[in-house]
Amino acid sequence: MADEKRKTTDIDPIETQEWLESLDSALEYEGSARVEYLLQEVLQHANKLGIATPAGINTPYLNTIPVDQEQRLPEEEVKKLERNLAFLRWNAMAIVMRAGKKDPSLGGHIASYASAATLYEVGFNYFFHAPNDKQLGDLVYIQGHSAPGIYARAYLENRFTEEKLDGFRQEFSRKGLSSYPHPWLMRDFWQFPVVSMGLGPLMGIYQAQFLKYLTNRELVNNEGRKVWVFCGDGEMGEPEALGALNLAGREKLDNLIFVINCNLQRLDGPVWGNGQIIQEYEGVFRGAGWNVIKIIWGSGWDKLFAKDKSGILRQRISELLDGEYQAYSSNDGAFFREHFFGKYPELLELVADMSDAELKALQDGGHDTQKVYAAYKAAVEHTGQPTVILAKTVKGYGMGGSGEGKNVTHQTKKLAETDVQAFVKRFNLPLTAKQVEHLDYYKPDKNSDELKYLLARREALGGSLPIRKTVKANFPVPSLSEFETLLQESGDREYSTTMAYVRVLSILLRDKAIKDRIVPIVADESRTFGMEGLFRQIGIYSPSGQLYTPEDKHLLMFYREDKKGQLLQEGISEAGAMSAWIASATSYSTSLFTTIPFYIYYSMFGYQRFGDFVWAAGDMMARGFLLGGTAGRTTINGEGLQHQDGHNLLMFSVVPNCVSYDPTFGYEIAVIIQHGLQRMYGDNENVFYYLTVMNENYHHPAMPKGAEEGIIKGMYLFKESESKTKLKVELLGSGTILNKVIEAAAILEKDFGIGANVWSVTSFNELRKDIESVTRYNRLHPTATAKHSHVEKCLEKSSGPVIAATDYIKLYADQIRQAVKQPYYVLGTDGFGRSDTRDALRDFFEVDAKNIVYTAIKALVDKGDLAKEKAIEALNKLGIDVDRPDPTSH
Repeated sequence: MADEKRKTTDIDPIETQEWLESLDSALEYEGSARVEYLLQEVLQHANKLGIATPAGINTPYLNTIPVDQEQRLPEEEVKKLERNLAFLRWNAMAIVMRAGKKDPSLGGHIASYASAATLYEVGFNYFFHAPNDKQLGDLVYIQGHSAPGIYARAYLENRFTEEKLDGFRQEFSRKGLSSYPHPWLMRDFWQFPVVSMGLGPLMGIYQAQFLKYLTNRELVNNEGRKVWVFCGDGEMGEPEALGALNLAGREKLDNLIFVINCNLQRLDGPVWGNGQIIQEYEGVFRGAGWNVIKIIWGSGWDKLFAKDKSGILRQRISELLDGEYQAYSSNDGAFFREHFFGKYPELLELVADMSDAELKALQDGGHDTQKVYAAYKAAVEHTGQPTVILAKTVKGYGMGGSGEGKNVTHQTKKLAETDVQAFVKRFNLPLTAKQVEHLDYYKPDKNSDELKYLLARREALGGSLPIRKTVKANFPVPSLSEFETLLQESGDREYSTTMAYVRVLSILLRDKAIKDRIVPIVADESRTFGMEGLFRQIGIYSPSGQLYTPEDKHLLMFYREDKKGQLLQEGISEAGAMSAWIASATSYSTSLFTTIPFYIYYSMFGYQRFGDFVWAAGDMMARGFLLGGTAGRTTINGEGLQHQDGHNLLMFSVVPNCVSYDPTFGYEIAVIIQHGLQRMYGDNENVFYYLTVMNENYHHPAMPKGAEEGIIKGMYLFKESESKTKLKVELLGSGTILNKVIEAAAILEKDFGIGANVWSVTSFNELRKDIESVTRYNRLHPTATAKHSHVEKCLEKSSGPVIAATDYIKLYADQIRQAVKQPYYVLGTDGFGRSDTRDALRDFFEVDAKNIVYTAIKALVDKGDLAKEKAIEALNKLGIDVDRPDPTSH
């Protein structure tokens, strides 16, 4: 009780008052920065004395920058900016509504840009540098739902015509504009596809890291460049959005600025109606080591805070719930007076001289040009930390009763006629009644002060944005002969395809033409993939170098961090490492310098964790290699259900510009990677590669003569049967299961007198693409000579059944069924994984040699080439239990 009393009772009020007056004096004569410094020193000293102090991750619900410390724009420039802002708001709304008149199903969003317009325009006019001959420029991640506003700006800059705007969301029929930022669809305009919410923040963090990486490795000078990431307060609820804040703080990424549009709403309602989301995010970001700037209250509030001598207004805003404030935003000034100010008589007295209209006109900080400018200026000048700007706005600002501050605003695609009229009046738009009725776009005269100002500001910052520029790779791609050691037989050595990949990587890291451009990436477990030799050879990237002596320094392959390190080891974050890969895979555009990323990871924990990023990578025309390590359902045998991958090849197959393979031998790895290098960096083709690699050691034969073309197309004859028997089958296999196919072929010939050709299928995915292409051509060219797919050409001389076996679900090999004219049987690993030996698992999933042999015999029985009794004999001879459990059963 005595301790509690000591905490709550002021035993020396006079001394307390002296402390408070000292702070008041420091604030008055030396400013808030001095006060913050003094408080920090006092708290640190208290900690040294062993006195517990509060964490201090939150500041009052006020603007971070005091009024007297705001860096301000000339009022004449503010007027021009805000006039243009009014035009942009109108045009952005018109783009969506005109598309809706064409066809209501086209959709579109008005409220997001209406909310964030000021945040963008201040940036476009004063902060976002464009790439040009003098600078590489800033990288700006623009929220996808705000795309109409960005198109509206491009229209004022004469980058788009009215016809182009009228093609919004009509890309095929009217050659118009994409719904959201899609580089694949608008290749000279958009850079980053971020409308799948949560991707932008994570990609932005790793982009900022990669710019520092290039600078520290002395490959590209990125000094002065900023990465601006625009996102919403609701979007930050995605795990990816907050997943790497600590990385940005730890690596002191002061080239990174987040602008979070805190309009307090998600897509269906409040982000956190029962609290204050700005305060929550302030704590999260400050705790992660970020510099936090809050712009909550517009300039109109400054006078009220100055008048508030009792502190009642500060008390009221500290009590305010976001759900309450949303209601104030969506209602009129009288409602605001009654429910916000009316809680305390002193508050009503504070605004007694203000009309309801004046109360309604009180802006949030994110709509105040001067407040936003001051925040941005402070952010770009801050060093040693990344910065987040938490800007309070109203969703659907200016939309009136049709959507301003309402839960339905995100889905609102048009305004009521009365609200359109009110919009025109509110923003003082110079439109005739007919122009308003027709929703005509508005562009000021080319000689107007507003348009000249807008164009001059962009010229001063280097040109128009967004813009996507690229460079072609200008370095020689190594020839296949450089990988000669992998093309030869391994002799007595057995190794895995993972080690084959490491050997390829080592060869590339010795190639003088491209070694510095190679960017090896792992999430973690470099040692699992046999890559620990790279620790000493090229070093692990760390912006602070290695400030400690590693415990394994006495070992040959010790853990070596280096400021110029080449290996990106991103910790246990597959999505983070994928974002780093994307930054490297698109550096030919973002930094006009081509790098070649190789990201290896546990395949089972790959696509499931970052599938959204894979699609974004395709959209961004990423170029590089992804390697799914320890792939296959039965290859990583002891780890069990959650580790065993039997489907990721199919998941990658659906991304149109992803080229995917499941190789078995070292020479296949070498051929595929060399060909990928040629396509992506020799021919500058917009594709990226996914390869499976395994951890099973086995013998690797020499490459058969002339196999290169088949390896790339997806299928080649590995071993032709020498048997003279008429009973023949075609056996197809991929990955480690190809070894079981080879074993099965030997058993068929030796024990059953059946000939078997063995085909290595490096990619059922690529074969399926070829089949679809040929089928389409034949369908659209009925009078032309029909083309034949690669599968048909390979099997055209065969009449026997075809049996395929892989370490993946049956659907993977089943993709080519339409091109196989013979009876086709598929074995695969459908069902949950198990822990056991590889032999036991392959028996369980029925993809081992004896099951392949039996399936071939049963296929010949079905065809009528063998009696049914032969199938029974085979079952007995091979020891296959017909009552064995079904791997797919529950």
